[in-house]
Amino acid sequence: MSTSNSKPQSATLLIEVFTEELPPKSLRRLGDAFSEGIFTALKSAGLATEGSKVTGFATPRRLAVQITDVLNQAPDYPVREKLLPTSIAFDAEGKATPPLLKKLGALGYADVDLATLEKAGEGKNEALYLNVIAKGAALEQTAQTALEQTLNKLPIAKMMHYQVLQKNGQLADVQFARPAHRIIALHGSTILNISALGIDAANQTEGHRFLAPGNVTVSSADQYETDLQSKAKIIPSFNQRRAQIEVELLKAAGDDLVLMPDSLLDEVTALVEWPAIYECHFDQEFLEVPQECLILTMQTNQKYFALTDKHGKLRNRFLIVSNIETNKPHAIISGNERVVRPRLSDARFFFQQDQKRPLASRVVDLGKVVYHNQLGNQLDRTKRVQGLAVGIAKKLNADEKLASRAAEIAKTDLLTDMVGEFPELQGIMGRYYANHDGENADVASACSEHYMPRFAGDALPQTQTGTILAIADKLETLVGIWGVGLAPTGDKDPYALRRHALGICRLLLEKNLSLNLPELIGLARAQFPQADVQEKAKAADIYAFIIDRLRAYLRDQSVAGKAFTSAEIDAVLSQDPTQINDLIERLTALREFNALAEAAQLAAANKRISNILKKTTTAIPATCSAKLLQIPAEASLHQALEAVTPAINAAYEKRQFVELLRSLVALSGPIDQFFADVMVMDPNPELRDNRLALLQQLHQKMNLIADLGKLA
Repeated sequence: MSTSNSKPQSATLLIEVFTEELPPKSLRRLGDAFSEGIFTALKSAGLATEGSKVTGFATPRRLAVQITDVLNQAPDYPVREKLLPTSIAFDAEGKATPPLLKKLGALGYADVDLATLEKAGEGKNEALYLNVIAKGAALEQTAQTALEQTLNKLPIAKMMHYQVLQKNGQLADVQFARPAHRIIALHGSTILNISALGIDAANQTEGHRFLAPGNVTVSSADQYETDLQSKAKIIPSFNQRRAQIEVELLKAAGDDLVLMPDSLLDEVTALVEWPAIYECHFDQEFLEVPQECLILTMQTNQKYFALTDKHGKLRNRFLIVSNIETNKPHAIISGNERVVRPRLSDARFFFQQDQKRPLASRVVDLGKVVYHNQLGNQLDRTKRVQGLAVGIAKKLNADEKLASRAAEIAKTDLLTDMVGEFPELQGIMGRYYANHDGENADVASACSEHYMPRFAGDALPQTQTGTILAIADKLETLVGIWGVGLAPTGDKDPYALRRHALGICRLLLEKNLSLNLPELIGLARAQFPQADVQEKAKAADIYAFIIDRLRAYLRDQSVAGKAFTSAEIDAVLSQDPTQINDLIERLTALREFNALAEAAQLAAANKRISNILKKTTTAIPATCSAKLLQIPAEASLHQALEAVTPAINAAYEKRQFVELLRSLVALSGPIDQFFADVMVMDPNPELRDNRLALLQQLHQKMNLIADLGKLA
């Protein structure tokens, strides 16, 4: 491609790398990284503009990017670069020194006329500057570098190593996600002279393996998508294929509901180039198996889309996404029905075999399963969770026997054939098997519910027993793993302790459980007799860790669509809450208080009082003596505080936080007058301590809900 001094030409750029089938689970990321890498390089070189439109493409056998308004030659641009002080740049005879020549060479201007270099500054500050008009980047050279660097940086988990026969007849070693066979590089309709992965760029790709096999010529970069769809039976856009699959699945489902998780949709989209939807069936008798098992095996092993009725009950028909469009799909349909039958038969066999042995009989076998080499086996862990669950049930006046039984059998489904085949069903199968064994309904539910919440936004347990076991299970994990020195560091959290801590927060808050968090941590620590675990799992550290997760949770909450501010959250958490179940109510009350006209003055006064009390080194009396109040302003404040204290106490007992904070408004005037007329740190120690006692009593009442000083 010419890079002469003719006027730069703008056209659409297309680069495609055609390969063998790429890893489906990472295709979307590969496509995004490919298009972003090429565009970023061109934009940095001044060849693409702000108005350039970038379209990425990704199919099972190709990665491509189309960028509009790309120049074949970037505009020239001025370069002014400080080189060296003049005293260093030239020797005594006025000749260029080696450091200057080395600097110019490093900048790519070894042949520059030294007479054109600019001197600026005076005396010792005089320096030499390079001041030239640099040649803009050429598209071919930039595209070559961009393609090579982008391919090297793609998020490929495992490279394939293979050899490519070059024009000179020699074999070259190449590595990429999958062997590449063709490269397209078009600027408009002009082929760019670039190469990568041992392949020279051209304007040809290959069509659909079955529907349009053979070479396909792309007439121009603008026609890429049109040519592939019309000539090659390829929908190159990942997003377009995905959207089409989703629409066709919904259409084929009719009145039923189609289960299409995002991960499955993405994977299926990455497996087909020209999607076609077909309906298949399996034998009605398989519906005797828990539908979660059937759905999981269809989605995980076969990439099928299960259907349910409007009530969520699984149907015996399912949908498949094929890469072949045909008017005679019988062979495709029957083939998929034949393939899924053994999978469903295995699920039914596992289910039937597992039910022959009660969960309770499997408890002893937990002793054969290692949990952690420093924390014992799963039976040891079960006993710790059991003790913790009983302790929590006692605090909540709940049924301790149910909590104990649920904890005893909750992990036994890990030993069943079904969970061994499908670990994702842990807990779910426990519930089915516990019900089959005739266990209490709440105990059976707890077998599944104790894993909740599994992720952010997940549902919480519905039963009290399930809630208790969920807290116990998460606390035991948190304390135990922390106690063997595996607390989260940076981004590393292999045991998901952050998720467990957040789950504990959600359970206490959203279930409105008035449990003392430090006491719960202490109870959990008591289940571990190992001294080293006790030493490493310090209660203060674990409490701080949970509160940190709580802070993140509260940032995502809101009132009337308005998120809580950092100041509001700091105000309620700075009191080191032992019970966190009412924090949302406190924050809501604080939000209403903050809207009052007197709020700013009260917050500022509270902060001033906090600072005074912090600086006090002597012991402050527990109560203020009215006899020692000499100045009217301090007597007035004392009387006002005495007057509102009953209302404050009553509101606090009833958890009427808004009313409590509104009661403080009556103190606004007396507080202002107190600080205007009274010198707290009086030379007379008796008067000083009494005034400090008054402020301390006031501070305690003002901060029952939150540290109001944090709002100042």
